[in-house]
Amino acid sequence: MEAFIGVFAWFADPANWQGPNGIPTRLLEHVVMSGVAIGIALLVAFPVGLYIGHTGRGAFLAVSLANIGRAVPSYAVLVIVFPLSIAVNRETGLFDIAFVGTLLAMILLAIPPIVTNTFAGMRGVDPDLVEAGRGMGMRGGQILSRIELPVALPVILAGMRTAAVQVVATATLGAVIGGGGLGRYIVQGIARFDYQRLVAGALMVALLAIATELFFSWLQRRAVSPGLSGRSVRAYENVAQLGRVDVPAV
Repeated sequence: MEAFIGVFAWFADPANWQGPNGIPTRLLEHVVMSGVAIGIALLVAFPVGLYIGHTGRGAFLAVSLANIGRAVPSYAVLVIVFPLSIAVNRETGLFDIAFVGTLLAMILLAIPPIVTNTFAGMRGVDPDLVEAGRGMGMRGGQILSRIELPVALPVILAGMRTAAVQVVATATLGAVIGGGGLGRYIVQGIARFDYQRLVAGALMVALLAIATELFFSWLQRRAVSPGLSGRSVRAYENVAQLGRVDVPAV
């Protein structure tokens, strides 16, 4: 009980909400870093997943590389990328080593689930729908945009949601190499034996990951058409139960 009181007291201390090490600053750093990583990963992985899912070319190689990326621990990626960032920075001196090292590690972490889910969603489209589109005179681009992509969207968004939650959670590791974000509280708490700061930092990371999960779940429900998600069917049944519509017998 005393531990919870101590964490609450840490949050209630105005000093922890001000300055460069304050909660708003660290939270903004964490969100910006995670958002940039997810955005870059989408730019790289989404077109690849669409291409291999639509054409079937290079699918084995792309999915195999994505699965290998999933198998490599995030901390190992960070350790591998960090020396490369140092070497490049020595030549250019243009960027923050810790920020770029963490960013590259998170991008590599986010790419595999986006590629895999985009490919799986595209390949899971009913071939009869594609053939019907061709029979109506649709070209490849029209089939992709009007049939395959809308039908595959739930699976694609699920991959984006997985990538986003993983990135938000593992962005904490960037503090180990001197990066910003909420992970700084965890590193500082361990170094100073300040368990209130440590628990508070871990709690904020967990809450941010949960908020990210809820946001992408909401986005997934809103982005998918009512016909595919079943919202229109459920709404029709609910109205029917109220006696406003007579459901025809099947």
